[in-house]
Parts: sequence; C-alpha cells; structure tokens
Amino acid sequence: MATVKAKFRPSTVEGRPGNIVYFITHCRVIRQITTAYKVFPYEWDDKLSKPVVAPSNERTAIIQLITRKVDEDLKRLNGIIENFNRLQHGYSSEDVIMEFQRIEKGNTLFVFMENVIERLLKLNHVGTAKNYRAAINSFKKFRNHEELPLNAIDHATMEDYQAYLKSIGLSPNSISFYMRILRAVYNRAVEQEMTQDRKPFRTVFTGMEKTPKRAIPINGIRRIKNLDLTSKPNLEFARDIFLFLFFCRGMSFIDAAFLRKTDIQDDVLTYRRQKTSQVLRVKIIKPIKEQIDRYSNNDSPYLLPIITRPGSDERKQYEAALRRINNALKIIADMAKLPSSLTTYVSRHK
Repeated sequence: MATVKAKFRPSTVEGRPGNIVYFITHCRVIRQITTAYKVFPYEWDDKLSKPVVAPSNERTAIIQLITRKVDEDLKRLNGIIENFNRLQHGYSSEDVIMEFQRIEKGNTLFVFMENVIERLLKLNHVGTAKNYRAAINSFKKFRNHEELPLNAIDHATMEDYQAYLKSIGLSPNSISFYMRILRAVYNRAVEQEMTQDRKPFRTVFTGMEKTPKRAIPINGIRRIKNLDLTSKPNLEFARDIFLFLFFCRGMSFIDAAFLRKTDIQDDVLTYRRQKTSQVLRVKIIKPIKEQIDRYSNNDSPYLLPIITRPGSDERKQYEAALRRINNALKIIADMAKLPSSLTTYVSRHK
C-alpha cells in the first residue's frame, strides 16, 4: 500500500523560505510533488510533519492557511490511494500523482463553474446559464484570467473582487448579483466536498439595495397608447407588446414570448413563469384581446409573433426581439415625453 508524507525542503538561498514537498512511496518507489507552499525553517515541525506558528510571528494567518491546504492535500492523496486499493488494480506512485494533479486541475473555480454552466444548459436553464457566464467572465477579468483553486477562495479574495467591481462603476445591486452567483457556485462545490466552507462571502454585500420604483403614471400609459405610429410599424409593434405586458399585470417579456394559443381557456390566460415555474392566470380583458386578435398568426402555435420560426433557435429569437423592442421603446419614451426611460421591464411596475 502506498504511503504519503509531507516534508520540508530548505531553500538553497540563506534567509529564504523553503518548499513543502509530498513524498509518495509505493513498492519502494518514491515520487514527489513539490508544492507552492513556502515556509521558513522555524515554521516547520519535523516530528509532526506540518507547519507550526512560531511565537510572535506576523505570518500566523498565512501559516494557518498553508496548514489547512496541506491537510486537505494529504487527505485527498490518501483518498486516492484508498480508492486505488479498493479497485485492486496494480498502480504506481506515479499513478497516484497523476490522479492528484488531474483532480487539482478540475478543482479550480473556472473549471468547476464551466461544468456548472454546461449542466445548466443541458437542463435548458438558458437564462441562468447566461447569468453564470456573465459572472465568471467578470471574475476572470478581475483575476486577469489566472485560475483560482477552490480551496484558495477566502474572504480577502472576495473583498478585493468587490473593490474591483466598485472601481469600474458597478452599482451595489449589480455587485450583489455577481456575488450571489459566485456564492451559489461555491456552496455547490462545498456540498460536493471539493473544498471546505471558509465563509468567503461573509464580509461582502450580497443583499438588495432598494431602488426607486420605475412605475409610469396612468397619464403616461395613455400618452403611449394614443401615439400615432401607423407609419412606423416597428415602433407600433413595440408599443403594443408593452401594452400587452402592462395589461397582463406586468407579465415578463420572456413569458409573453413563449405563450401558446392553447394557454387560453374560457377567456382566461394560464401560463407558468419561466423564472419561478409559478402558475399565473390572467383574465382576458378587452385591451388584451385587441392585441391578441391583431397579432395572432394562424400558422404559429405561439400567441404573439415574437418567436416567428418555431423550433429554430427560439431562445436567440427571443433575445433578438427583446433588444429590438427595448430599442424601440426608448424612442417611444421620447415621443411620449416620459420623464424616465422605457423598457419591457417597466411594464411590471404599477
């Protein structure tokens, strides 16, 4: 059976810290892993084969972190050896090292998060995957694309990331958006026992700051409705979709895009929210029926002509339509002399 032991290798330069090295021995063959963990001779206990905190040492926090990392590495190496022994296959010290390095490579934030995103896409959680992609891209910029082991994530890293996000002008709620996503991924890694929970998000903002409501007064809705847009069909369509969302009690655009004709029974529109799976019902009042009658296409299963090619990259069609409509709504807001900007999301505030 293979054995693992941590040892200290002093630096060849006097006054410099040395490296911690793992020695894997199997069938009298010894192989080693030189770690990136550096300690001074007085910070290493040969009898215990572990780092120790020297009295009045300013490096206490660093030594404690290195000790935790060494303990985790040794636990992982011994777990690999136990697994090889259970399989009862011939293996070598080199095999142990290769498996350790393979796990270490996958035990980084970027790799782990890419796997999470891939799984979200397989489950068709496209919107969530898109948010996770935005978060990891932001964190990669902060790190200059330098990988980060999961067990190296601590509160100092997150505080530095928060400071970086503030420096590029993000609002508190935008910062919290990225932090909550990273926290969710980190918690998943903890659940899968890929790292210990060091509570790295305990000192950063992950709440929601109250923002002013973006509701449009009823006279603003009237001005939008009364605009003569007959010569501008793209603006007219955007205005009508906005009104449809408004009269449907602030329906989200993605839910409207995927409404089907079969969702209407006995003058009641029943749909399931894409984001929460909550079932909602809306009474078909006259303004809603007017938009449905105007835009319903007999050749499409969808209620509105937002997804115009059913079965063909529907998500991309929805995203493209959302951009077009929001761009058009900016123009409409100016035409209606509204005091604030107009988007499909504003229809949800009353």
